[in-house]
Amino acid sequence: MLTEKDADGQVVSTVRRTVLPGGLRVVTEQMTGVRSASIGVWVGVGSRDESPSLHGCSHFLEHLLFKGTRERTAMDISVALDAVGGEFNAFTAKEYTCFHARVLDHDLGMTVDVLGDMITNSLLADVDVEAEREVILDEIAMHDDDPDDVVHNLFAAQAFGDTPLGRGIAGTEASIRALTRAQIKRFYKSHYRAANMVVAVAGNIDHATVVRQVRAAFGRQGFLAGDEAPVPPRITERARKVNPGVSSVTRPFEQVNLVLGVKGITRSDDRRFALGVLSTAIGGGTSSRLFQEVREQRGLAYSIYSFGSSHADAGLVGVSVGCLPSKYDEVLEVIRAELGKVAREGITAEELTRGKGQLKGGLVLGMEDSGSRMSRLGKAELVHDEMLSLDEVLDRIDAVTLDDVRTLAAELFAQPQILAVVGPH
Repeated sequence: MLTEKDADGQVVSTVRRTVLPGGLRVVTEQMTGVRSASIGVWVGVGSRDESPSLHGCSHFLEHLLFKGTRERTAMDISVALDAVGGEFNAFTAKEYTCFHARVLDHDLGMTVDVLGDMITNSLLADVDVEAEREVILDEIAMHDDDPDDVVHNLFAAQAFGDTPLGRGIAGTEASIRALTRAQIKRFYKSHYRAANMVVAVAGNIDHATVVRQVRAAFGRQGFLAGDEAPVPPRITERARKVNPGVSSVTRPFEQVNLVLGVKGITRSDDRRFALGVLSTAIGGGTSSRLFQEVREQRGLAYSIYSFGSSHADAGLVGVSVGCLPSKYDEVLEVIRAELGKVAREGITAEELTRGKGQLKGGLVLGMEDSGSRMSRLGKAELVHDEMLSLDEVLDRIDAVTLDDVRTLAAELFAQPQILAVVGPH
């Protein structure tokens, strides 16, 4: 059990964990002062678990689980949540898939039942596979028209090559057209197991009640039978190699979009808090170096930001910007100059203080929402090897020093660069 207290010493949230038969984990956070509840079913499978012939299967399956069960049609599923004003959706990432909902607290029982039915009792009917195939192809085309999506996919492809981490999550037109119902069903049976899942719930809830609801909802079709232990998180200390170089695609967009970056750190690396401060100083807000230099001082672009992406065994750190083609050369020169300066000199004491404040403020404000707390629970249990309290995270941010940031910046930005460019000639 993990508790969080306010400034007066009053308990404002309590985290509890139960492992059900079959290895299904239930993690809850009881929050005071809210009338909502957020639930997420986190499944330890994503696009990196796909072979080339299964490219896009995780995302395809995410769509299909909304299409109906032995007990509910797709319309029944939609009506159940719409009728209570609930928010209901799902997403697929490189290393996990999540089905999530946010409802009034007294509607949580119904929501747990719907999700349990979808996850354990899906029909995966032929007609639904064919219908969703067309929907996904349309979604791929939509993302292909978005310059930001295209350039980030190109950046990942350059960094990781033709590997699961380098390929797009949704698949390609060719891979989606080739997937069969039999392939998808085998993938479902292999990965959608109780031991590979976490049910995370946060809000005005009672842990024992949630556990009973989950046991009943997920007990269909013998889903909780067996004694398999929960699948441990993927943890690797050293980040895999990346492929530096330049990759470009010509598109008839109005702007040139570019991502310039380097190899980063893994998700479990203790330096992730120093990286957060460093990234904030470089391009984390309107007071950041790149925003001030590129937009405010030179007027070269409307938006520019830094980012970090981390996986179990890989990481990337980069800067993303869109600009007019005539300004591309100068924008790239300014970014490279600033990254070089940070690599040589680190950041200032003022930037350190400001970066810590920005990180802590964003974290605390985000935690006032039950959905954010649910996500934190699910990720901590499924993909991390520890569950830190909010105060522990704030303490780790506070502990970051100028030397920590300087050492990390020197290591990261001295590496060969990866550049992805999308736009007109």
